[in-house]
Amino acid sequence: MKHLLCTLAFVAAPVGAAQVSVSDLDALPSADVIFLGEVHDNPAHHMHQEHAISQIRPAALVFEMLTPDQAARVTQPLLPEDQLREILDWDATGWPDFSMYYPLFTAAPDAVIFGAALPRDDARAAMSSPLPDSFPGDATRFGLDIDLPPDQQRAREALQARAHCDALPDHLLPGMVAIQRLRDALLAEAALRAFDETSGPVVVITGTGHARTDWGAPAALAHAAPNIQTLSVGQFEAVPDSPPPHDLWLVTDPHPRPDPCDAFR
Repeated sequence: MKHLLCTLAFVAAPVGAAQVSVSDLDALPSADVIFLGEVHDNPAHHMHQEHAISQIRPAALVFEMLTPDQAARVTQPLLPEDQLREILDWDATGWPDFSMYYPLFTAAPDAVIFGAALPRDDARAAMSSPLPDSFPGDATRFGLDIDLPPDQQRAREALQARAHCDALPDHLLPGMVAIQRLRDALLAEAALRAFDETSGPVVVITGTGHARTDWGAPAALAHAAPNIQTLSVGQFEAVPDSPPPHDLWLVTDPHPRPDPCDAFR
């Protein structure tokens, strides 16, 4: 279901948001932290990320797909694809095929790798725990101690419902929103740590939903460190109903896949 959440329509756009073409990835605006969004199983999105990374030449890469422990296993010089897949135990993670992600590592072979993934057991525990208690750090710094405005809470619960094909009981939706907030904060924390350790630029590889500037990881990072300059690039498989909350965004053909809602039927 990870890819479905990233394709849903979004709300208000940031000032200066613009649709761009693939060629615009040759010269992205400079920033301390660049969020490169994706629909996880779309190979074209990873090709675009690879191209952007090769142009940015980041000092650090942050992956939504890796835990900090997994990220620490990535050594320099970079291991061949099959060896790195095995060391990361990638095939057990549930993410799309590693062959789509490996070129992102090779596009910046000297970059320090950071992980921001929330392990499955921790995600389950977060469903029934206060949100600040689930964050392994200063939750207040990333705004996790603040309740969402009611309108945003409702919008985010509706988004989670659609992302799960309207198959979830209503009482689970607040917990799903909390997990998304936790993932956003973990991405922001890892990006800030990467910037502090390397001085940047830092590239964050994540789903387009997490890269949104209004309430995603860039917003959590801005709450924690307002002086950090960020850039968010969203990738979509259809033109959104309204301009999405990313600084830049592009649209590709959809990747063929089975109906994700079949799993709920």
